[in-house]
Amino acid sequence: MAIAVFVVFVALVLAVSRHTSKKASSVGGYFVANSSIHWGVNGIAFAGGYLSVASFLGIAGLIAFHGYDGFLYSIGFLAGWIVALFIIAEPMKRMGTFTFSDALNKKFSRPGIQLSAGLSVLVVSLFYLVPQMVGAGVLVEPLLGIPHYWGVILVGTVVILIVAGGGMTSTTYVQFFNGGLLLTFAAILTVAVLARGIDTRHLPAEEGSADLESYRFEQVPADFSAETPVPEIAGARVTGRHAVTDRYTGKEQIVFYRISRPVDASFADEHTYTANIKGRTVRFEVPDDSEHPWRLESFNGRDVIRIEDWWLHIPGTEVLVETQFRSVLPDGTGVVNGGPESLANRVRQMGHVSSLPEQYGSSTGAVGPLRYISVFSDRSTTVQRAMSTSFTSDRGESVTVYYEEPTSGSAFMRPGLMFPVEAREGEPAFTTLLNRLNFISLMLALFLGTSALPHILIRYYTVPSAEAARKSTIVAIGGIGLFYILTMYLGLGSVAAGALNPETSNMSAPLLARSFGEVLFAMISGIAFTTVLATVSGLIMAASGAVAHDLMENILKKEVSDTGKVLSGRIVAVIVGIIGIILGIAFRDMNVSFLVGWAFAVAASANLPALLFMLFWKRTTSKGIIASILTGITASVGLIMLSPDMWARYGFDAASAPMPLNQPGIVSIPLSFIVLITVSLATGKKKK
Repeated sequence: MAIAVFVVFVALVLAVSRHTSKKASSVGGYFVANSSIHWGVNGIAFAGGYLSVASFLGIAGLIAFHGYDGFLYSIGFLAGWIVALFIIAEPMKRMGTFTFSDALNKKFSRPGIQLSAGLSVLVVSLFYLVPQMVGAGVLVEPLLGIPHYWGVILVGTVVILIVAGGGMTSTTYVQFFNGGLLLTFAAILTVAVLARGIDTRHLPAEEGSADLESYRFEQVPADFSAETPVPEIAGARVTGRHAVTDRYTGKEQIVFYRISRPVDASFADEHTYTANIKGRTVRFEVPDDSEHPWRLESFNGRDVIRIEDWWLHIPGTEVLVETQFRSVLPDGTGVVNGGPESLANRVRQMGHVSSLPEQYGSSTGAVGPLRYISVFSDRSTTVQRAMSTSFTSDRGESVTVYYEEPTSGSAFMRPGLMFPVEAREGEPAFTTLLNRLNFISLMLALFLGTSALPHILIRYYTVPSAEAARKSTIVAIGGIGLFYILTMYLGLGSVAAGALNPETSNMSAPLLARSFGEVLFAMISGIAFTTVLATVSGLIMAASGAVAHDLMENILKKEVSDTGKVLSGRIVAVIVGIIGIILGIAFRDMNVSFLVGWAFAVAASANLPALLFMLFWKRTTSKGIIASILTGITASVGLIMLSPDMWARYGFDAASAPMPLNQPGIVSIPLSFIVLITVSLATGKKKK
């Protein structure tokens, strides 16, 4: 079913692209759809292009894993449209023709502005392109059962066909198609979540299978020491220990015990046995001539496979709690939950609500939207959050353990889980200050970055008038605002359904849909795929226009014919698509909303100061605009490359990163404004 729906959606998108490709032969037709798009269609297309996988997959996932803090992304993404409506929309339409640089350069007609603005569009588009490709791979992997990188390649190929063939007209109607479907099915999924309510007794079936319920982790009394057997698990003994300590106080926060235990095995064929591992039937190959992290033995007169897995103990509590884990042994062998990694043996879904306020007992039944939020926010509600930690064991294996952390509903639904703004015990005042600055920096980038995104700006050129630009912005705000309200229910519904993939928060919404059955999962996954196509096509169109219209004439130092610009635009679409594919594969494990935050920071730093001052400050000079754009690009990208998250990707200690903040906006945005003002004053004509 899922594959069939996927194929239908792709076929529809390609059919739209082919139908509209005839209008893409001229420069105006290819880059701005001849400014002939109706404002209503353009408004929904705005929503379809803006509501990327960062919104549909990323925000829902952040809410599911981090509660209210994830919803702050929705607030930031929506708030930025206020700037677009009241400041940018109509002036952009009046001052531009094809690209962002047209508006900046209308007053000055300087090649340097076109070069710097074109470079900015290219850089921002690539930064925004990466999370879309990451989301595409994450989505297609379970949908089609293919590896992540093939999903990224598939999406990239389809988008290249859309943009290279149909241009802006094709992109507009793909985004319109996606925006309408996205709003419709997000509303349907939200209604289903409210009708189900919150139930602590059982979880919906995992992966749409009637006999595979989302896993509940076993608990046993923690009355043992590291040197003695575990009395509650027959034949079990402790073989290792790893403690996670607080970086400030040195106290042990959680302790993981590696426990060796037998599980019943059944003979399958030569050297192959099967055993039930955390509710899955796993095949074990046990050759006689090699050593494995599992082995066949006899226990109490029956054949068993002895496996090793990790259990969690929180100091001060009296229970030992089962976890899930993925590890890589020194010889490269992959292990999941004590067995060989395979399609059948992979990390299970996690998360649920384990207790409710007394008046509801074990189930709320169907509830309204306000009551649903109220129940989740109650201090008597306990949310089992999906958590993970990574370490190297005493045997040299790289281990990532996934576990559930009980959190009160009141803590889950207030700020602090993702963006800590209050000092923890022993935390230096400087660290608390950095946490607050990081949060402010992110909100600043989201609020100011929206109206500076190139794939948003070019949409203003597709309508016939400034009034139509304003109307389409109002339609966009209505659609986008409605969707962001719904993300709260998609995220919370994912927790209540136990539909959290602990290895990636990006799959929360599709897995929530799957908990209602394969049909809804197929529809939501297909829509999420068109969301990727809609956003990526807009980004590649913006990058294509920047290179073909802005950069080529200035680099080649000669006028390029209209036919040449269209051909160049199509070639650039292919090249940018390939680059996006490569980067999408490289950044697979990062949350897409987090990555989009970087794109917003670069856009707000490089584009917004130049645009605002060009519109509203008469003393702005061409040199000031050029200096501001180049400073914004260099500062924002440079600080991102030196941030803790990137420092960790390089293999270094994140705490030693030269830039202590993950979000650069609080530094790069003011710096870009200051440079523009300073250079403009220094290079402007002095009043006599």
